[in-house]
Amino acid sequence: MRQLFLLGDSTCAEKEADKRPETGWGMMMQELVGPSFSVVNLALNGRSTKSFLQEGVFGKCHKALKAGDVVMIQFGHNDSKEDDQRHTDPWTTYQGNLAFMAEQVRQKGAYPILLTPICRRRFTEEGVLVQTHGDYPSAMIALAKGRGYPLLDLTKETFQLLSQLGDQASKRLFLHLAPAEHPNYPEGAADDTHLNELGAAVVAKKVTELFLRLNLV
Repeated sequence: MRQLFLLGDSTCAEKEADKRPETGWGMMMQELVGPSFSVVNLALNGRSTKSFLQEGVFGKCHKALKAGDVVMIQFGHNDSKEDDQRHTDPWTTYQGNLAFMAEQVRQKGAYPILLTPICRRRFTEEGVLVQTHGDYPSAMIALAKGRGYPLLDLTKETFQLLSQLGDQASKRLFLHLAPAEHPNYPEGAADDTHLNELGAAVVAKKVTELFLRLNLV
């Protein structure tokens, strides 16, 4: 069976029981792709392209890769962090790290797919959604076009989705909880980065739709 590897950050990663209902969209992918692929979710909280490579997580993927496998690579949330362990520049080190991973995947006869990061839920007082990822999505898109890598523009897709839903309705997709609503969050939660089960399902469905259009199956 072909493998579908998911490389990325907390928005995609598996979540332990004590963090639920926070849900990474990668957790929903096996059900959506069905028997065509065995999904291997290697995404981890807080990782950038730099830390993912330096910690050897990509190495685990590369070692297990077989010809015909697919590798989805979604980073951008943490590459903008200022700490040395994670920070990359959009147009140099970020692109370089993405290209390194994609080329290593290609050398194994597998298929890399770049995914721009999902949007944060950040609205102005006027109800206008704000793009928070700076140049990272544009840098990934430019790299994909220049190197011929398949790309799923999740930044664009989720920006459109959240804009259509608006400030209040979009809360239903994220980790927003009232105090005592869930035992894991007795004081409640107002997290505009991480998805809940509904949000993860919505994003995973969109990922699957875009993926199938690439005709790599």
